[in-house]
Amino acid sequence: MELKIITGNANKTLAEEIVKHMGVTLTNTEITRFSDGEVQIRIQDNVRGADCFIIQPTCPPVNEHIMELLVMTDALKRSSAMRITAVIPYYGYGRQDRKAEPRVPISAKLIANLIVAAGVTRVLAMDLHAGQIQGFFDIPVDHLYGTPVFLKYFKDREFKDMVVVSPDAGGVERARAFAKRLDADLAIIDKRRPRPNEAAIMNIIGDVKDKTAIILDDLVDTAGTLTQVADAIKSKGATRVIAATSHGVLSGKAVERINDSCLEELIITNSIPFYGKSKKIKVLSIAELLGEAIRRIHNDESVSALFV
Repeated sequence: MELKIITGNANKTLAEEIVKHMGVTLTNTEITRFSDGEVQIRIQDNVRGADCFIIQPTCPPVNEHIMELLVMTDALKRSSAMRITAVIPYYGYGRQDRKAEPRVPISAKLIANLIVAAGVTRVLAMDLHAGQIQGFFDIPVDHLYGTPVFLKYFKDREFKDMVVVSPDAGGVERARAFAKRLDADLAIIDKRRPRPNEAAIMNIIGDVKDKTAIILDDLVDTAGTLTQVADAIKSKGATRVIAATSHGVLSGKAVERINDSCLEELIITNSIPFYGKSKKIKVLSIAELLGEAIRRIHNDESVSALFV
């Protein structure tokens, strides 16, 4: 099958980096809007019998980009594409993955249903908010992790006396694996969340005194929780506090909060485009990681071998 890579408007820069790494070109696609805002897609190259990959993180504006993904998928399906893989570096609605209280939706499952119904035959995602989201799809899901990119960065910096901090109990497994690869200690934050996007720090489990603390999480949104965690770690005697999160949503006053915080640095990937300005925020590229995963899927090779 011929390889075709298509992108929507969500993160064209990342798509261009991926095809440059792979030595291919993007499929010509025209994306326009009717006067009432409806999405109109036209695939301008022949994709009959092709192995198609749509690069479209469902990042803000989330609903717009989800709709683009669905309509692009339908266009490819009706153009007789052989296989359609949705490459979703950031999966919007991923935080709504369970019924945390009565009479609320499981929106992560709803979005998965829509993607499958549109005609996607495979999903390539990265650092899903919860691992069980893979099971929401009734099609194969390849789940990547941003940790190889972060590991290289921290190993090159050669920090001394590092401790990896999980900002909540749910991220302990991710932080433990990262700490093991870095040969670092592990600490856990015990926190309570009274309302969405708010957190009260209760306790720090582990020793952070006189150490370089690395807060590891899957995403940072308003940065309220992150900056509170950083303050708590600093108050316990950490010499420096650095955060590494795969997805920099950074909505509202997030950048302002980070600039005013005790964080020395926030490291994010380009799974979501970052248009703000901050000397504290560093963006690492996942183009090589995604490009290699796409190549392996196209050639029916192992994707998990990327993390051995």
